[in-house]
Amino acid sequence: MATETVENYLKAIYTLCRESPTGEAGMTRLAAIVGVTTGTATAMAKKLAKAKLARYQRFGGVSLTAKGTRAAVDIIRRHRLIETFLVQTLKLDWSIVHAEAERIEHAISPVVLEALDKLLGRPDVDPHGDPIPDSDGRLRDPRGEPLSDCGAGDSVRIARITDQEERFLLFAARHGLRPGAHVTVLAVDAAAESITVQADAGPVTLALAAARKIMAEDAAEGRRR
Repeated sequence: MATETVENYLKAIYTLCRESPTGEAGMTRLAAIVGVTTGTATAMAKKLAKAKLARYQRFGGVSLTAKGTRAAVDIIRRHRLIETFLVQTLKLDWSIVHAEAERIEHAISPVVLEALDKLLGRPDVDPHGDPIPDSDGRLRDPRGEPLSDCGAGDSVRIARITDQEERFLLFAARHGLRPGAHVTVLAVDAAAESITVQADAGPVTLALAAARKIMAEDAAEGRRR
C-alpha cells in the first residue's frame, strides 16, 4: 500500500496530529491539506485503518498506529533531506524546494537516502528549520515559539518558518528572516495587529498573522522561547 497517495496522507495526518491538542487529525483539515473532498479523505482514512496504518473513528478524527507513524516519519525524513540537498548542493532557492521535494521523495531509495544524508554531513534541520528525523526514526520536537508572542525589546533568533508557500518564503528571505538570523523586536502594536523587528536587512513590520508563521528562540541563551 506504499503508494504516493498513501504517503502523502500519512505525512499530512502525522503533521496534523502533532499540532492537534486531541492527537487526532480532523477530516476537514486533512482534506484541505491533501487537496480533496472530505468524503474522499474519509474513504482513505478507512483504507489506512484497514491496512493497520491508522485509527479511524466515525464522526471523529484519524490518528496513526505505530506502523503508520514509522512510515510517516520515513517520508518526512526523505522530504527534508531532499530539500536540504537541493538548497545546499544544487543551490536552488529555498522558496521552491518544498514543491520539488514533493515530486522526488516517493522515488528515492533507502541506499540513495543514506548516501545523501552522509554527503550533507547528517544535518539536524532542513533549510526551513524543520528537524530532520534520524535513520532510526527519531524526530525531535520543532524549536521555537511564534515571533508574534515576543515583546518589544526581545532579542531572538529565527528557528524555523512554518509557511512554505513560495511567496511567503521570498518575503522572509528579502527581509532577512531566515532560520539562524538574529532579530530585535522594536515594537508590537496590538491595535494594528502588527509587530516591527530589526533584522540585518533593516526594520520590517509584519502582521501578527504572518509573525505566527515564524518561530523564534531566545538569542542570548539559545533556549526555546
